[in-house]
Amino acid sequence: MKIKYLKNLSEDKVVDWGNGNSFRFLTKSDNLPFSITKTIVNKGTTSKLQYLNHIEACYCISGKGMVRSKGESCEIVPDTLYIPENDEHELLASDEEDLVLMCIFSPALNGDEKHKLSKDGYSTYQ
Repeated sequence: MKIKYLKNLSEDKVVDWGNGNSFRFLTKSDNLPFSITKTIVNKGTTSKLQYLNHIEACYCISGKGMVRSKGESCEIVPDTLYIPENDEHELLASDEEDLVLMCIFSPALNGDEKHKLSKDGYSTYQ
């Protein structure tokens, strides 16, 4: 059985991904086919994202925001699950508070991935 506590994660498992922090609970080194992260999206930020090599599912723990993809928008509030489906999408956190998400990635992340965010294009993990 694996048990992990946020307070015990090593520094290399806490990654500034560009517009917040990602706490990498499970990564490729855990020898599982998926990763689990607690992701903080800083309030008032917009992140243009795309995953070419991973499938991601995000469950909102707290905060508010919006995800936009292919001309559609969906409000994110606590107890919302969304799956970007490997396409370009924008993640917007409200100006009021940080957006807190639990994310599952498949295949597993190495653990050191970061985004290179830009207003001109979409950032992806390679």
